[in-house]
Amino acid sequence: MATISDIGVAAAINILSAFAFFLAFAILRIQPVNDRVYFPKWYLKGLRSSPLVNGAFVGKFVNLDFRSYARFLSWMPAALQMPEPELIDHAGLDSAVYLRIYLLGLKIFVPIAIIAFTIMVPVNWTNNTLEHSGLTYSGIDKLSISNIPTASHRFWTHLVMAYAFTFWTCYMLKREYEIVAAMRLYFLASEQQRPDQFTVLVRNVPPDRDESVSEFVEHFFLVNHPDHYLSHQVVYNANKLSELVNEKNKIQNWLDFYQNKYARNPSRRPSVKTGFLGLWGNSVDAIDFYTCKVERLSRDISAEREKVTNNSKSILPAAFVSFKTRWGAAVCAQTQQSRNPTMWLTEWAPEPRDVYWENLAIPFVFLAIRRLIAAVSFFFLTFFFMIPIAIVQSLANIESIEKALPFLKHIIELKFIKSLIQGFLPGIALKIFLLFLPTILMIMSKFEGFISLSALERRSASRYYFFQFINVFLGSIITGTAFQQLNSFIHQSTNQIPKTIGVSIPMKATFFITYIMVDGWAGVAAEILRLKPLIIYHLKNFFLVKTEKDREEAMDPGTIGFNTGEPQIQLYFLLGLVYAVVTPILLPFIIVFFGLAYVVYRHQIINVYNQEYESAAAFWPDVHVRIIAALIVSQLLLMGLLSTKEAAQSTPLLITLPVLTIWFHRFCKGRYEPAFIRYPLQEAMMKDTLERTREVNLNLKGFLQNAYIHPVFKSADDSDSDIAMEEWEQEPALIATKRSSKRATPMPSKHSRSSLSLPEVNNECSKP
Repeated sequence: MATISDIGVAAAINILSAFAFFLAFAILRIQPVNDRVYFPKWYLKGLRSSPLVNGAFVGKFVNLDFRSYARFLSWMPAALQMPEPELIDHAGLDSAVYLRIYLLGLKIFVPIAIIAFTIMVPVNWTNNTLEHSGLTYSGIDKLSISNIPTASHRFWTHLVMAYAFTFWTCYMLKREYEIVAAMRLYFLASEQQRPDQFTVLVRNVPPDRDESVSEFVEHFFLVNHPDHYLSHQVVYNANKLSELVNEKNKIQNWLDFYQNKYARNPSRRPSVKTGFLGLWGNSVDAIDFYTCKVERLSRDISAEREKVTNNSKSILPAAFVSFKTRWGAAVCAQTQQSRNPTMWLTEWAPEPRDVYWENLAIPFVFLAIRRLIAAVSFFFLTFFFMIPIAIVQSLANIESIEKALPFLKHIIELKFIKSLIQGFLPGIALKIFLLFLPTILMIMSKFEGFISLSALERRSASRYYFFQFINVFLGSIITGTAFQQLNSFIHQSTNQIPKTIGVSIPMKATFFITYIMVDGWAGVAAEILRLKPLIIYHLKNFFLVKTEKDREEAMDPGTIGFNTGEPQIQLYFLLGLVYAVVTPILLPFIIVFFGLAYVVYRHQIINVYNQEYESAAAFWPDVHVRIIAALIVSQLLLMGLLSTKEAAQSTPLLITLPVLTIWFHRFCKGRYEPAFIRYPLQEAMMKDTLERTREVNLNLKGFLQNAYIHPVFKSADDSDSDIAMEEWEQEPALIATKRSSKRATPMPSKHSRSSLSLPEVNNECSKP
């Protein structure tokens, strides 16, 4: 049976672990040799220079200012000093709004914790129900609703608190949704030109026997958007070319490695074995071997590039279409283009950095099939994962281990070992099981065919949250209950089983407290240490780096990782809302997590992370709906729990809460969500008008010219890349279409050969 002292030992272990991580970070971050690891964002912005350039030899690698070691926590207040508007300019709106999720957690749970400890804890503590129940319980469980006797009038307190907590959470959600929506609109209105503001992605372009995809796209938009169409770029299937470029880059790294090795020791040429992983085979000169490989890949890349640009089969039925104004792009992106709703499908183009080019090659008709396959695969992944979860949960109970391994009983009963097992081991084991899950879910999202990195991360985050809800939350409660109360189930009548489950649900708070301490406290502290990037950087710096450019490429600033970070935050929202009424002792642990994570991730966003894209906080509706879902789950679980406690008078009143919460969600969805999925024409027109006034000579075509060219065509080391860009550089000549029937697209084309006057066009269109 876990006691409060056991949790105290576990808390001490995790606090010491977190302190050790912070101390190691404080020492490592001030060493000149690690400067690029802990401040890479400033290097990428060109605002920081290497401390290794000047000074004494030892001072280049070790910080000799011993006073700086005494200020090892100075990074914390420094992380909080940058104002939010400056943070948005420095790191982007996505990063600033992501931090607001942690602030939202503090805003919700700090007042709830104060009220809960003032009212709920005394109400739960002043009973002795568990002492006479015969169930396995801990000292912490006496602070929970499980310690209230059945049919007690004290349940009215829990009912009133459930309403109070719900109303407070909804108020904060509405207030935050309103703030973030206003921040998004202001950000879009105030920022400089971006290619995605003027560009629409068109998919499922129908085939045409007379014209190429490029010609057909041009004619269609000249006819249907004659005043606003500017230019377009067709999409090439360059996946094979991209693979060749990536392979060449890897081989080039090996060539650099052996060239550097030879430069350090010219007396001996390095060699390599040609067999599997270089473990066996013929031994050959490493520099000559990799030089030949690089030359061969360069020839393959040139041939493949020429094949892609000259073969019509490499052109996909999709295009990035740019417009002269934001207003024109908004109209096109948010309206149906054809009488056939499955053709000429338009959507806002992702930011160029946000495009996931590989998935543009997936035929549109296959997307539904792919998503069905991914959904079925995710279903089996989620529910078969319950097996290792059940094994992990058995570790949280000393009695279960002693029954399985009786010869370890004397060792397990030692107080320190017992506290270590119950307070540290289950959380670590669960964390290890979840280690590879984000990669699997991201592969599934890519398989589904999403065409932007932000969409991939949002889909992966959604599934990660659902997975954690089923396996970490429900799985921990269900399997934990089954293992922990097996003896009670066997020795009591069937009609008593629901009561046992109802009482046992709040008793799993002990496990979740240990999980929060391991994953939330120690995990966040480990994040700031950046041990893996630190090791990789120094390995690259020693073996591969020759120039300052190489050293910059060796830096790995990383990103926020929305697909993994946000679902983890949502799990804490779920735990806090579920246990706020049931077991309030959980709340301080969650508050510590939100506070610590806010400071750590603010520091990382300012100094380390380099976000790959900017979606203008497009993820906030997902954040909002998941907190709403957590709120409804907490209400339903409380309703089920009170029904087992024979609280017949108070339980029916809880039915109103989910209804009110759903109504609140629908209100927020209608009021604020449109700002995240549509761009108001009023805002677009205002922005266009101001821009025309301020920048009279704006060359928009030049600005958009190469924005959506596939990255492999932009590689600086290949002169053939200009072939793929010629289409942007040509002015559209007003000459006739090659189509035998001009009814669909009567406007002239730059690809046609004979001219056609406007009266002829009108006459042609008027023919039956």
